Amino acid sequence: MLHVKSFAFNPFSENTYIIYNDEKEAFLIDPGNMPEAETQTLHSFIKTNELKVKNILLTHAHIDHIIGLQWAYDTFEVPVLIHFDEMEILDRASFTAKNYGFFFPAFKGELQHIKEGDKLHLGSETIEIYDVPGHSPGSVAFYNQNNGFVISGDALFMMSIGRTDLYKGDYDQLISSIKSKLLTLPENTKVYCGHGEPTNIGFEKEHNPFLK
Repeated sequence: MLHVKSFAFNPFSENTYIIYNDEKEAFLIDPGNMPEAETQTLHSFIKTNELKVKNILLTHAHIDHIIGLQWAYDTFEVPVLIHFDEMEILDRASFTAKNYGFFFPAFKGELQHIKEGDKLHLGSETIEIYDVPGHSPGSVAFYNQNNGFVISGDALFMMSIGRTDLYKGDYDQLISSIKSKLLTLPENTKVYCGHGEPTNIGFEKEHNPFLK
């Protein structure tokens, strides 16, 4: 069985996730922890539950989802998994942060590229990767069929979708990604979004005004 723990971090209220199993193996997803108090909260949860972080996963590399990335890499010393098409976004992070009025040094650490069709494993559980570009060029979602959930990043929100007015965003591509990938999942699939509360696929099919 997999457990999902969420944290709302930084001024953008970004959702950082930890997925872990009963054997205490874990993936840390989109570490957005910014002030020291948030970092302590995240680290304390991992230490208190004696979790072993196997990898750091990125749904995408917008600044609000990676503010704590260097800390996470330095702390857990595990590779960061990112789609190749998202590398330009990661490389622009320092520039993006400057536009928001804060300093963010370029990430230094081991990166491994992931893509649709790849599968990640926590014990006997499998995480499938779906390419869902549009909000950003290399956005991905992480789907676990056995426990019925998907971590959608900023592709899909409750009754909304991700912004496409950011660098290399593409509205038509995002709508296509959602309809051809996420909405094909079982309707009871729980959606853990990059911001805000969770939803499910059936609810979004029926109520999301962007998907009519």
